[in-house]
Amino acid sequence: MSVCPPYAPFFGFAGVSAAMVLSTVGAAFGTSKAGIGITGLGTFKPELIMKSLIPVVMSGIIAVYGLVVSVLIAGNLSPKNEYPLFSGFVHLGAGLACGMTGLSAGYAIGIVGDSCVRAYVHETKVFVTMVLILIFAEVLGLYGLIVALIMNTRTTDARCPN
Repeated sequence: MSVCPPYAPFFGFAGVSAAMVLSTVGAAFGTSKAGIGITGLGTFKPELIMKSLIPVVMSGIIAVYGLVVSVLIAGNLSPKNEYPLFSGFVHLGAGLACGMTGLSAGYAIGIVGDSCVRAYVHETKVFVTMVLILIFAEVLGLYGLIVALIMNTRTTDARCPN
């Protein structure tokens, strides 16, 4: 079996798409779910809307994590260079690590953002608690980004035999 088969870049591109698509789906869910809570809050206390945008901003950061990993992986793919199967599998794993953690972080941010923003209408002390919980949910996506970056550095040693 060849170390550099012609189908190896497929796995690299699958990692690119997994990182971008899954993290963006998580960010979109978080934005929409938190946005629903913000619109509910805005009907009762419109002056609190700007402070309540924190979950939406944090959801957007999740999509940026996927974008960073996708650009780094895509930078290693070139039609002129040989691409080992090992690199394809590592890039697929890196994309899935970033994408799946981004998806789960986006869901967590959306659910927490919706619930806490609605509670913020009735009790302003909830705000600090909401921010802390959102930070911990955001860190899930950051863990995936870090793992993907570490995995991406491992592909520099992979070479195709001449």
